[in-house]
Amino acid sequence: MSSVKVYTKKNCPYCVRAKSLLDRKGLEYEEIDAGTDDALRSWLSETTGQRTVPQIFVGDRSLGGFTDIDALDRQGRLDAILRGEA
Repeated sequence: MSSVKVYTKKNCPYCVRAKSLLDRKGLEYEEIDAGTDDALRSWLSETTGQRTVPQIFVGDRSLGGFTDIDALDRQGRLDAILRGEA
């Protein structure tokens, strides 16, 4: 299984929801606080095209934010991505 990184900031309800979804799946992930790191936020924006958090990565692949991984999960595609099969 690829490593999962979740870029978050404090007091972000969508960050809480994203971590909760990953927790329900029993996944280990690295949480990275991007709230006070301007350089990191700039990199995330350039890399993902998004200026919001959370941003979830599986390996080097950006999956987007909470609504994106929630949609993938509802479509039955998230588990395969997390296993590195898609």
